[in-house]
Amino acid sequence: MAYDVDLLVLGGGAAGLTASGTAANLGAKTMMVERDRLGGDCTWTGCVPSKTLLHAADLRASSRAFVERFAEEGATLPDANFQAIMRDVHEVRQEVYDDADDPAIFEGFGIEVVKGDARFTGPHSVRIEGEDGDRDVTFRKAIIATGGRAAPPPITGLEDTPHLTNEGLFEITTQPEHLVIVGAGPIGCEMGQSFRRLGSRVTVIDRAGEILGKDDADHAAILRGVLEDEGIEFVLGASVDRVEGDDGAITAHVTVGGETRAIEGDRLLIATGRKPNVEDLGLEDAGIAFTKKGVTVNNRCRTNLGHVWAAGDCTGEYALTHMSEHMGKQAATNAILRVPAAIDRDGITWTTFTTPEVAQLGPTEDELRGQGKAFVTYRFPYTKVDRAITEHATQGHVKIHATKWTGKILGASVVGERAGELISIYGVAKKAGVSVRSISDTIFPYPTYGLGARRAADQYYIQKAFPAFVDVVKRVFRYRGTTPPPPDPNRVL
Repeated sequence: MAYDVDLLVLGGGAAGLTASGTAANLGAKTMMVERDRLGGDCTWTGCVPSKTLLHAADLRASSRAFVERFAEEGATLPDANFQAIMRDVHEVRQEVYDDADDPAIFEGFGIEVVKGDARFTGPHSVRIEGEDGDRDVTFRKAIIATGGRAAPPPITGLEDTPHLTNEGLFEITTQPEHLVIVGAGPIGCEMGQSFRRLGSRVTVIDRAGEILGKDDADHAAILRGVLEDEGIEFVLGASVDRVEGDDGAITAHVTVGGETRAIEGDRLLIATGRKPNVEDLGLEDAGIAFTKKGVTVNNRCRTNLGHVWAAGDCTGEYALTHMSEHMGKQAATNAILRVPAAIDRDGITWTTFTTPEVAQLGPTEDELRGQGKAFVTYRFPYTKVDRAITEHATQGHVKIHATKWTGKILGASVVGERAGELISIYGVAKKAGVSVRSISDTIFPYPTYGLGARRAADQYYIQKAFPAFVDVVKRVFRYRGTTPPPPDPNRVL
């Protein structure tokens, strides 16, 4: 039968935009339906506004560091104009939208962009309720990319207590005097540091005993120390029993080590958990399998229906913009070209954009041990990275986990300045099968932070410098130098 479109994409966030663009560029007649604004969480309530706020906070912290290091006695730090900062956040969001997410851009690719709520009415049909009325659309294939949203935990009193999530945080106009954050993951740490550097008092509460539970434990501990030095209070290993309050005055009642404590502030930010947007899509009417965790997909983003795929946060697989883009691309490739394109789960990277940044590729050191993997960890401190020394940014460390003899990269962890950029080097290497040895043999410009990634790889050769081999070389060529000591994993050169 003749369908209205070759591909219907539900959702205009990172996954939907990527899927639509990929399909249209491959010649498919494509329709993209979005109920709100194109760009999704990343543009409006996630990556873009949070990194803009972080930048403003970094500027103020840099000013403080400059005053402390170079200014004459008596020099003062300028006050933060919070309203001006938030205006900048909004302006940057709009700039990104205009440059990358405006519907006209996608319509230029031949994509029909429709604003409205879409609901499946059958395996090959949807009804779209829009401002200009309702319409029924049939499709040959479809990709569900409806994203996710903040999912506050079931805390007693939360529904009746004013609180923020990432969806409302960037709309406030008054800077909190004391921001209480529930959640010590990436959002809690990033926003905690931002507001602390802008002058707010910050308390972060989490049930876990440490921050950034998915990252390398040693590196998370380094970040925690930095944040505590900046004045953030962490209340860890704590259960939030209940919250109460009104605008301008909230109290979180927690239990820590068997003792109760009341933490008072004027703003409450919930930075824990997300859930997929799968309600009211008519998935049952189409026969598409899903659970409360999201739309069920295989490793090629395919649902139980052969002509329907799903990508991004709506699958519950990941809550990362770059993984949503990756899944959107893979889903469209499978749908349009019918070329097998699997999700690259081995190459997942992520970064927490605090100062210092914390970045991860693949499994952590503890996870590799738990999997029974045989590996060697090569380490290198930022105190030996000359660029970090020149910028007084030596609080950092690199770990590469690789097979002992071939140097095949299994994972990597970085904490420090530009950690997100360094982890990308290892991500490319792992994807391409490039060994630690090959990274060490590559010429990096000096002085860069990237050179730190290479110098960590240099430890591969250092750990392979066995005295017996050197003794043979000395005898053969009649050299008279000293023989190096046996390899020591704790020795870094």
